[in-house]
Amino acid sequence: MNRILFYLLLISSIVISCRKLIPQSSEEFEVLEGPIEGLNHEESQRFLAGDAVFSNVFTTTSGLGPIFVSNSCVSCHTLDGKGHPSNRLTRFGQPNELGNLYINQGGPQLQNRALPGYSPEQLPIGATFSMLVAPSIVGLGYLDFVTDADIIAMSDPNDSNGDGISGVPSWNEIPIYVTHRQGAISQGGKYICRFGKKATTYDLKHQIVRALSEDIGITSSYDPLDLYSHNELDPEISNQKIADLNFYLRTLKAPTRRNVNDPKVIKGEMIFNELKCANCHKPTLKTGDSPISLLSNVEFHPYTDLLLHDMGQSLDDGNTEGGAKTNEWRTPPLWGIGLAKQSQGGKYFLLHDGRANSIEGAIYYHGGEAQEMKINFQLLILEDKEALIKFIESL
Repeated sequence: MNRILFYLLLISSIVISCRKLIPQSSEEFEVLEGPIEGLNHEESQRFLAGDAVFSNVFTTTSGLGPIFVSNSCVSCHTLDGKGHPSNRLTRFGQPNELGNLYINQGGPQLQNRALPGYSPEQLPIGATFSMLVAPSIVGLGYLDFVTDADIIAMSDPNDSNGDGISGVPSWNEIPIYVTHRQGAISQGGKYICRFGKKATTYDLKHQIVRALSEDIGITSSYDPLDLYSHNELDPEISNQKIADLNFYLRTLKAPTRRNVNDPKVIKGEMIFNELKCANCHKPTLKTGDSPISLLSNVEFHPYTDLLLHDMGQSLDDGNTEGGAKTNEWRTPPLWGIGLAKQSQGGKYFLLHDGRANSIEGAIYYHGGEAQEMKINFQLLILEDKEALIKFIESL
């Protein structure tokens, strides 16, 4: 009997010790990764298939290069979050909205790495350029299904309401392989784009095909042109894998708010609205119809208007894309910003190029249409500044 009791106590102690050694799973609101809640079995399987493509490390046998920026999607979008300056992209060659002057010298993106026996691209002498840190990829499906009509309704190109904000949609020509979203609006043969720092990409399929080609050097049936030889090659990735990757990106969850009942966070939200930050970083948008029922006609809270805005001289890189000007940037969604350090090595690298190491620092770079908001932020007492920043970090 004593021996049995001894063994029971021994087993219990081992189990307790093992539980301490096993990493505890993070709370859902503490991480960016994961699918939207409610996917059925078939959708979950598609999500996992897309996740496998996203995590795949491409090699020479699977189509990598010969010139490229990275060898996988996940290397720039670690934990589905923001990138790090160590793996920034360089977009170059367009000083105005009339076109890229270096399109025949590798523009619009620099492939700074190459396989053995090949030479990486060099930035052409005299080319304008922007250094870009990869954005977070959470909640992209929600952004994908905001209607064109809603985006136009948020725009105010002539500042008719006198608030100093004159955001405009990003109108661009789009490739033939994309499918126009329901209710798509065209203007002079151009359509509203919404993805990318300058909002030059129409939808997630467009973004995927472009990234596979320009970031990894992978040809597809949608874009068979090899960046090095300029010849058309057989597809190095199947249409099915692109479709799986598209589904994966569409069904990544939106970030979950944290500390919403904290009095300081509540106060910070009031200050956010009083400073008119919400004029561009709009808290609530709504999707239109979507082939994914969970994304159809739902409200969500990204803190963006998906419009281009003049951000002033400090953020004017002298380079642009599509119809955007050099000082215009799409309003980046603020959701998930409080978890950005998870994928950035424990430190903030904010704004399009990662130059700001704090939320306060990012605000101080604002100008142009946001000049008034920046000045009013500077005039806040320390306690109110801290409340505002704590609110932003709760998103």
